Amino acid sequence: MPVMDFKSCKNLLYVFIFMSCYFLDVNGIAKDSITSIQFIKDPETLSSNSGNFTLGFFSTDSTNRYVGIWWKSNLTVTWVANRNQPLNDSSGVVTISEDGNLVVLNGKKQVVWSSNVSNIASNSTSQLSDYGSLLLLESTTGNTIWESFNHPSNTWLPRMKITSNKITCEKAELTSWKSLSDPSIGSFSFSVERLKIPELFILNGTQPYWRSGPWNGQVFIGVLNMETAYLNGVHVEDDGNGTVEISFTAYGRGLVMSTLYPQGQYVQKNWDDEKEQWQVTWTSHQSDCDVYGICGAFASCSSQGSPICSCLKGFEPRNKEEWNRQNWTRGCVRSTPLQCERTNNQNTSVDSNKADGFLTLQMIKVPDFAQGSSVTQDTCRSGCLENCSCIAYAYDDEIGCMSWNGNLIDIQQFPSGGIDLYVRVAYTELGMTDKERNIKVIITVTITVTMIIGTFVFVTCAYVIWRRALHLGETSESEEHTNDKVIGELSQAKLQELLQFSFEKLATATNYFHLSNKLGQGGFGAVYKGKLQDGKEIAVKRLSRASGQGLEEFMNEVVVISKLQHRNLVRLLGCCIEEEEKMLIYEYMPNRSLDAFVFDPSENKLLDWRKRFSIIEGIARGLLYLHRDSRLKIIHRDLKASNILLDEELNPKISDFGMARIFGGSEDQGNTQRVVGTYGYMSPEYAMQGVFSEKSDVFSFGVLLLEIVSGRKNSSLYDNENSLTLLGLVWIQWKEEDVLSLVDPGIYDPSLEKHIMRCIHIGLLCVQEFAADRPNMAAVISMLNSEIVDLPPPRQPAFILRQIMLSSLSSDESLRLHSINNVSITDIHGR
Repeated sequence: MPVMDFKSCKNLLYVFIFMSCYFLDVNGIAKDSITSIQFIKDPETLSSNSGNFTLGFFSTDSTNRYVGIWWKSNLTVTWVANRNQPLNDSSGVVTISEDGNLVVLNGKKQVVWSSNVSNIASNSTSQLSDYGSLLLLESTTGNTIWESFNHPSNTWLPRMKITSNKITCEKAELTSWKSLSDPSIGSFSFSVERLKIPELFILNGTQPYWRSGPWNGQVFIGVLNMETAYLNGVHVEDDGNGTVEISFTAYGRGLVMSTLYPQGQYVQKNWDDEKEQWQVTWTSHQSDCDVYGICGAFASCSSQGSPICSCLKGFEPRNKEEWNRQNWTRGCVRSTPLQCERTNNQNTSVDSNKADGFLTLQMIKVPDFAQGSSVTQDTCRSGCLENCSCIAYAYDDEIGCMSWNGNLIDIQQFPSGGIDLYVRVAYTELGMTDKERNIKVIITVTITVTMIIGTFVFVTCAYVIWRRALHLGETSESEEHTNDKVIGELSQAKLQELLQFSFEKLATATNYFHLSNKLGQGGFGAVYKGKLQDGKEIAVKRLSRASGQGLEEFMNEVVVISKLQHRNLVRLLGCCIEEEEKMLIYEYMPNRSLDAFVFDPSENKLLDWRKRFSIIEGIARGLLYLHRDSRLKIIHRDLKASNILLDEELNPKISDFGMARIFGGSEDQGNTQRVVGTYGYMSPEYAMQGVFSEKSDVFSFGVLLLEIVSGRKNSSLYDNENSLTLLGLVWIQWKEEDVLSLVDPGIYDPSLEKHIMRCIHIGLLCVQEFAADRPNMAAVISMLNSEIVDLPPPRQPAFILRQIMLSSLSSDESLRLHSINNVSITDIHGR
C-alpha cells in the first residue's frame, strides 16, 4: 500500500473540511425554526413538531414558485405567503431580516414578501406550530409578534379566528384563489358581517353571494341541519372593543378544515387517516337557493319547489313576463296596500279601518338586514304592528326580537329547522281577523283539552280497574279478555306510528326466545337478539308476565322514544302486542353496553382516551337533545353505564326510557312519591326527596363520566375503613392534587394529561351536592369542547361515603341498594 505524502494529506484535509461545511450548511439547519442565520432555501422545508404541517416552496404550474404551508404529504395547501408575487425560479429563501421580520427573498436578495411588523424590539425567530400557524416570536420572551392565522389565505383551520372590527373596519377574512392553479387573490371572500347580530358571508367582490343567517349563541339559524354549536365546534365572541371573532374547534374529529374555492364554494372537510384522503362533510351551496337573493325581494326560495322561487302570500311578481322565464331577480311587489299606505293616500275605496296583520311562514331562513332588540315576543309583535315602516318580524329565544323595515331579501324555505317569520300584509290577505282567529283558537283548544281530559280519565279508570283485578286475582275469563282489550286499544293509540310485529315473527327471529339469544335481564324482563327474514338483526325487549313491574315502563317507553330521533339515542323499530305478550323491538347494538367495556379488565383496553372522550361527548349530546332540543322535554332518570349501548363503531346510544319523565314547556322540576332508578347514579335531591329535574340527569352524567375516566364503579367500596365511594375517592384525591392516580392506566398519556384533568373537573362539577351548583348540559358540552375556558372550582360531591348513602335511605331501600343483579329499582306507582 503506497504511503501518502504531506501534500496529499493536506489536500485531503481541505476536501474533508469543505464537505463538512457543506453538510453543516445543508443538513445542520434546525428544521423546526428559522432565524437570521438558520434559514430555508428552495427546496428545503420546515416541519411542525407533530409532522402534520410543512412550510416550504411549491409550484402549481411549471414556472411559478410560492412559499406556503401544507398538510402532511397530501400537499393540501392551507396558507400562501407570496400569493400575489410568485418567484420565477428555485432560488428563493425564507429567513429573518435585519429588522426582525420574516421575509421571502428571491435570487437577487430582493424582498418579495414580508410579515411587515413595525418596531420589533428584540431578536426574533420563526416556528411552525402543530396546529398549522406560522409564528414570529421574540427570542428572549417567546411572545408572539406575528402569526399567519391572523392573515388567512383561502383555508380556515381550528383555532384560526375570522374577525371584523365595527370601529376600524379591519378584517381577518378568507380570500379565494384566482383559480385552482393560481393562488393569487381571487374574487370571493369569506368574512363576518352584520356585527350586531353576527352572520358569516361569502362576498363576490362587494356583492353578497351566500350568508349563514344570524348567530343565536348556539347555531347560525340560516344554515340547514346545523344542529348545535358543539356539533360544529363554532364559537362567536365580541371582545368588547368592537371586534367580533369566530373560531371553531374539532377535538376528537381529527383534522377539520374549510376552504373557500375560486368559484365561491365554501367546503368543510375531515381528514380520513385510514383512507388518507379528505371527506367532504358540508358545503355552503347545496342548491341554487343558497345563492344570495336568487329570488329577489319578497320572494321565497325552496329547493324542493318547482320552480324554486315563489312570491310570498300577498305579493305578486314585479314583472310577470320575466318571472315566467324564471328570471326572478326583480322579485315581487305587494298586491294590496297596507293600512298605513291606504291612510296616507286617503284611499276611501278600501276600508282603511281594517288593521294589517301578520302571515306566519314556518321553517324559514330569515331575510338579510335584521334589526335586533331584546324585547319580549309580544312586544316585538305589537311594536312592529304599530310601526308603519316595519315589514316583518321574527323572534328567537337567544337573539330576541328581529325586525325588518326594507325589502325582504334572501328568504329560504327549509324542509326542517329554521324559525318562524311573520310578514305584515293587508287584512284581505289574512282570511280572518286576529280577533276571529283568536276566538277559533280558544274554541279549538277548549274542545281539545276537554277531549284529552275525558280520554285521560277513561284510560286511568280502565287501567286502575285492570291493575286491581290482576292483583286480587278476582277477574273472570271474560273480564280478563275485556281488560286485555282496553290495554290493547290504549297501546294501539300510542303505537299507531310504529311498525307492528307479530308474535310468531319475533319468535322465529329469536329461535323461540332461546337462551343462547338472551342478551340480558332487567326489571322489565328479558332482552333477546333476533334476526329477521331479510337478515336484519334486532333486539327484542319482552315484558315478563311474572314481573310485578314493567307495564307502565313499557307504555312510558313507547310514548317517549317513539317521538325521538337522534344519533345518540337507541332507535325503536316497532312493537308487538298480542294477548298477554308485550314486546319492544330496537336496533341491535353489536357491542353491547358500555359497562361491559369500562369495567371489564379484558375489554377496557379497546377504549383508548380518544374513544372514551367521544363516548362522553356523545352521551352529553344525547342528554342535551332530551333536555332542550327535542319536541318533548325529557328527564331520563336512569342514566348509567349499562343503559349506554355501543354500535359497531363504539358510538354511544342512550337506551331504556321506561323511567323517563316528560315535562311541559314551562316545567323544569318534578316530584314523585316513589323513587325509581339506580342508586349510585341518583342525585341527592331525588334519592332523599323525590325531586328531579335536568340537574338529576346531570348528576348521573357526572358519575358516568368519572366511571369512564377511572374504569371503576361508583357503587363499589374503595376504602373499607372510611367507606369511600368512587365520588369520595375522586374528591379526596382532587383536594390532594393527586387525582390523575385514579385514571385508568390503559388510557393515561402525559400528552393528554390536561384534557383528562379537565374532564375529571367537569365530572366533579356535575356531581356537586346542590342542584343549583351543577351546570346544565349545554354548559357541560361547551366545557368539554373548551368553549368555556375557565372552569369554576368544584364543591364537595354528594354521597362520598357509603354509610351516608345507607343512613339517608329507609331500611327497605338500603336492602335494595345491595341488589345482586344491579338493575334499576322501579315502582309503577306514584310516578
